[in-house]
Amino acid sequence: MPRHFDTGYKELFSYPEFVQQLIEGFAPPELAQRMDFSTLMLHSGNYITPLFEEKFEDVVWSVEITWEGITQEVYLYILLEFQSTVDRTMPIRLMHYVACFYDHLLKTKATTPTKGLPPVFPIVLFNGANRWTAKQDIFDMVQPEPPAFLKPYQPHLRYYLIDEGAYSDAELAERQSALSGVFGIENAATSWKSLQQAVDRIVAIIQADTNKSRIDPIITRWVKRHMQRLGASVQLEKLTSLVEDKDMLAENLENLVKKERLEGRQEGRQEGRQEGAKATLRKLIELKFGEVPLWVEKRLAQADSKQLDVWITHILLAEDLEALFSH
Repeated sequence: MPRHFDTGYKELFSYPEFVQQLIEGFAPPELAQRMDFSTLMLHSGNYITPLFEEKFEDVVWSVEITWEGITQEVYLYILLEFQSTVDRTMPIRLMHYVACFYDHLLKTKATTPTKGLPPVFPIVLFNGANRWTAKQDIFDMVQPEPPAFLKPYQPHLRYYLIDEGAYSDAELAERQSALSGVFGIENAATSWKSLQQAVDRIVAIIQADTNKSRIDPIITRWVKRHMQRLGASVQLEKLTSLVEDKDMLAENLENLVKKERLEGRQEGRQEGRQEGAKATLRKLIELKFGEVPLWVEKRLAQADSKQLDVWITHILLAEDLEALFSH
């Protein structure tokens, strides 16, 4: 199954509990330990930027953090990066986006140049199939490395990367949160069976959550979007609760697993018949024309079952290999 870009993530991170799960489960532990998650406040994160002239998928929250007896407000800038390929310009984008955010704070009088700008913790959440390889600090993009007397004047902005696909099932299992279950479903991109197992896990997590009546409908909406994007032929219109409708969903997923196995067996049989036809034709060529030349081997390797049948039919009447492979 291909990976998909799910704007449903933006809904997930419009709820404070999922922001808390992201920080507690996937960010540096020293951050989560100092944050008062009861102070989380959602802010507008959509800006038309003069450089990129586009809206981008981001979410901005503020939260109070206490350090050495001082409590201050920190902004969590979460950029949802759901392109299929790694964007190596991300450090430039983040620097520009954070600058636009600061400009927004000044224009809306949330702060002033005299009061100063609040600290920002930029997060890039990536769900592409390949691993993230872009630089994480714009300073590292400055090449060749500047001499010591120029280094203090180069830009610095580092973002924190959360690359979903880099987490193994075992690592996600250590994080018993609904968000880790979401990541597990995203990573279950190899078969319907692995998706079924991932859905079973997230249902168990929701059932054990004391706040399941709130979490269940949020995750259910996300799962429905995800399965629609995968093209799953299940009765999604009847799915209103992963917990209440788990048996119905499990039955539908089991049918998809059986279908996948059947298609796999059929594909295997087809491949077997095709290889058998190639072996038969190769043997007939050896008997009639002698050693099989390289160009013929290449034609055999590229041929489908229909073409192989045509050649087998014509080999008895063919005067030479060129005549045979002209069909």
